[in-house]
Amino acid sequence: MSANSQHKNILLAIAGFVVVIIIVALIGFLALDREPNVIQGQVEVTEYRVSSKVPGRILELRVKEGDFVKVGDTLAILDAPEVRAKMEQARSAENAAAALELKAQNGARKEQIQGAFSVLQQAKAGFEIAEKSYGRIQRLYDEGVVSAQKRDEVYANYKAMEAQMKAAQSQYDMAVNGARMEDKMAAAAQVGRAKGAVQEVNSYIHETVQIAQMEGEVADVYPKVGELVGTGSPIMSIAVMNDMWGTFNVREDQLNDMKVGDEFTAFVPAFDKEVKMKVYYLKDQGSYAVWKATKANGQYDLKTFEVKARPVEKLDGLRPGMSLIIKK
Repeated sequence: MSANSQHKNILLAIAGFVVVIIIVALIGFLALDREPNVIQGQVEVTEYRVSSKVPGRILELRVKEGDFVKVGDTLAILDAPEVRAKMEQARSAENAAAALELKAQNGARKEQIQGAFSVLQQAKAGFEIAEKSYGRIQRLYDEGVVSAQKRDEVYANYKAMEAQMKAAQSQYDMAVNGARMEDKMAAAAQVGRAKGAVQEVNSYIHETVQIAQMEGEVADVYPKVGELVGTGSPIMSIAVMNDMWGTFNVREDQLNDMKVGDEFTAFVPAFDKEVKMKVYYLKDQGSYAVWKATKANGQYDLKTFEVKARPVEKLDGLRPGMSLIIKK
């Protein structure tokens, strides 16, 4: 074989090899370019925790995990003997305050009023005698029969009896009217305070019976029957199944059609179905969140945003924790 033929064959081989590399690279580039970006999220639901304001022992659990409850359903019953004891104390204090108020309103006893009235009548009689005596002595003095000294003594007795009568009248009025207005107001305030204490303990007693505030599904039950729970300790969690949404972590370069109010379609692998969703929440996750560094290429960093969206239409069987897939 001549040198020209060998050289030609080598060039053909190299050219073929280059063409194969170009074709493979082109196929790979087109295949990668067609592969969609996948954003994965999950279904979440609003939950509220059932807890008591008072410590107690779990006496009965009326529901179990997975049960659906409605507003007003009894969830758990606690035993709190300390609260019952406080109720007895509060009621006794209320009764004592009511008795004091009644005493202040009724005033003195009948015997005291009668005694004050008798003293008043005695003082009035003495005053009338002193008044008449002074009148007679004054006339005799005017006629020059008695001395000024005698007239002054009778006049002093007359004024003393008048003062004694006024004092007796005051004591009688006080006995009839009862306690002072300030004392009556204070007694009424004590009654109000005692009633408030009873109402407060009543509210604690109501806390021993836990009822559902919203309808939903019992997600978790924490204590067992017979266990002690402290103030504010969670007894169970209720999932509000009517309030579901999807949460996604999306890089900012993929947010072009995911603004608040935008709608998009997500795939639910659990049902092999698609669901239309509407964005209602968008927030930067901060510097601690996952981000993509591109400054090495002379560009910028891409931050991650938390996107929340609710289904536009209800999808039966959708459960918290299920995956949601967005292909872009």
